[in-house]
Amino acid sequence: MQKQNTLAKSFSLKGKGLHTGLSINIAFHPAPDNHGYKIKRIDLEEQPVIDALAENVVNTQRGTVVARNNVQVGTIEHAMAALYAAGIDNCLIEVDAPEFPILDGSSRFFVEEIQKAGITEQNTPKDFYIVKHKIEVRDEETGSSIIMLPDDKFGINVLISFNSPVLSNQFATLNDINEFPSEIAASRTFVFVREVEMLLKNNLIKGGDLDNAIVIYDQEMPRETLKSLAGELNIPYKDIKSLGYINNEPLMFDNEPARHKLIDVIGDIALIGKPIRGRIIATRPGHRINNHLARTIRKDIKQNDIQAPVYEPNAIPVMDVNRIKELLPHRYPFLLVDKIIEIGANSIVGIKNISVNEPFFQGHFPQEPVMPGVLLVEAMAQTGGLLVLNSVDEPERYSTYFLKIDQVKFRQKVVPGDTLILRLAMITPIRRNISTMKGYVFVGEKLVCEAEFMAQVIKNK
Repeated sequence: MQKQNTLAKSFSLKGKGLHTGLSINIAFHPAPDNHGYKIKRIDLEEQPVIDALAENVVNTQRGTVVARNNVQVGTIEHAMAALYAAGIDNCLIEVDAPEFPILDGSSRFFVEEIQKAGITEQNTPKDFYIVKHKIEVRDEETGSSIIMLPDDKFGINVLISFNSPVLSNQFATLNDINEFPSEIAASRTFVFVREVEMLLKNNLIKGGDLDNAIVIYDQEMPRETLKSLAGELNIPYKDIKSLGYINNEPLMFDNEPARHKLIDVIGDIALIGKPIRGRIIATRPGHRINNHLARTIRKDIKQNDIQAPVYEPNAIPVMDVNRIKELLPHRYPFLLVDKIIEIGANSIVGIKNISVNEPFFQGHFPQEPVMPGVLLVEAMAQTGGLLVLNSVDEPERYSTYFLKIDQVKFRQKVVPGDTLILRLAMITPIRRNISTMKGYVFVGEKLVCEAEFMAQVIKNK
């Protein structure tokens, strides 16, 4: 069971803003469990805090901007990508301007500082968003699309396409998130010279230069126009003799623009608030469609407070019914766990197949068989008992007795033919032989019952 992570210590950076041109200070701090990513504007009197979540995105023009109560912070995607790739779940970010510093236009410096600061494991398990079926969003206006597919880990493929003799088609792939620092992080943002005048008119890229962005000259322009643009950007004029890249530093990778788009996708998808287990295929992505996908996932998360565990019927169980009978005293007709498919230090997943031959269906009810709610609670209790007993030596010599059951909710009836997926997780560590757990019962993807338990482990006489 993977745990949530935060920074081991704080770090800070300083640089100018890409769009405002301001000198900006930014600091990243450790944060408690379940804190998520939050951004504090310390330059404002009340120091408002903005949750870095997809639904708080208010602008996606040349960057991602989040806001709360008319207070906003932009160009957050490169830092978000670095935090996500490092596996950091909780972080408080303090910034003294309405945007993050652009630095060199990549995630490199954020990644380097995270590595120097180190990462601390926390107590709460990570809550993954598991992609269980195809999810697709499209933007017919731009021809962009993003598809998410089930996978056993996070991966991403990006394809970009521009009507340009210099930058036409490129792709980039990340199959292992651990390769982000070496293969992706240093890829810089990019801009076409032909776009600069329009961006300046829209009050953007005031802090842009040849060191914090890849600049692509793919359409000949009069020398006077180029001099004027250099003046507006307050950068030295560079005599351009041919089409191509006009940066002070050469490309980091042949496909650096595509790799940078991969950074943007990760940074924007990080705003769902959970790590993802699945593969993203992004065609001609941009911040707008990235946010569209992130909002789609956020909507799903809100509608389903917790995802059902993945159940593969063909997988070999980690605990079969014979082992279960060695640990639990229950027998027919009251043994309500058929097998355990997953178990860790703090959580367990069990399976119970509901047959029409269950004895309780004879009286509950003959014309409309429904599994009694109290037996759903009992199935959770037995599964939780297996989790507790699995943590002690010689578990056969102990029994688990439940002291309290709270917050029981029944959401849907269970009928013959259903397969129950029972997930129990520790709320707090076992202390003085007392454990507290949260339990869920699913049928397929639907949550049918939930409850909180307190139990005591007692040695048999």
